[in-house]
Amino acid sequence: MSRWSLDGKKAVVTGGTKGIGLAIAQEFLDLGAEVLVVARSTKAIEHKLRNSARLFRLDGDVTDVVFRQHLLQKVNENWGKLDILVNNVGTNIRKKFIEYSEEEYRSLFETNLFSMTALTQHAFDLLKTSGNASVINIASVAGSLDVQTGPPYGMTKAAIIQLGRHLAAEWAPFNIRVNTVSPWYIETPLTESVLAQPDRLEKILARTPMSRIGQPGEVAGIVAFLAMDKASYITGQNIMVDGGMSVKGL
Repeated sequence: MSRWSLDGKKAVVTGGTKGIGLAIAQEFLDLGAEVLVVARSTKAIEHKLRNSARLFRLDGDVTDVVFRQHLLQKVNENWGKLDILVNNVGTNIRKKFIEYSEEEYRSLFETNLFSMTALTQHAFDLLKTSGNASVINIASVAGSLDVQTGPPYGMTKAAIIQLGRHLAAEWAPFNIRVNTVSPWYIETPLTESVLAQPDRLEKILARTPMSRIGQPGEVAGIVAFLAMDKASYITGQNIMVDGGMSVKGL
């Protein structure tokens, strides 16, 4: 049972103050990890999380190159390595493709894809120093299927999935595993406005064999497993947390 833990692991979770990110931070803390939560504002997060003695906070925007450098410098100074990196920051603008301005879709790519790509790239030395590191990128089923959530969002998530596959192969010699987790509709602040639409909710539930909306903790559980040494032979995978949506036919 001792292997089913994250005791002594040093983890960074971006976008960790609400929804899926918050649930991941709590799961990691419960399993014994030290967790650095990164978000634009981490104020009052300690009141939301148990085991906060191992919780660290850093306010900033991961789309800012100077802040990313500051973040990795802090990790190096305090830990000298990084065992777990969870790239969770993401947002969406839902509309039809022809309605997006260039500024809007470029902004989605900057937030969802480019920032995590740069952070992961520059975290390589810290991950390599771990000797047994795990990178988990939070994508979406929208990266594999059309779920009517806006093409630019799906495009960014598809790129994240493919990045995970490439890095799994390239970084395996350095004992760095890279996996992707793709949730379906999960009850979070990001999906609140969609789930509040009765017609839309009915369609989502009809497409989901388990006939319910997922909870953040159900995503956090698989992320924690992928971060464990117990998952030491799992890399390059995209795991859908979708209540069976992606396999439903009739």
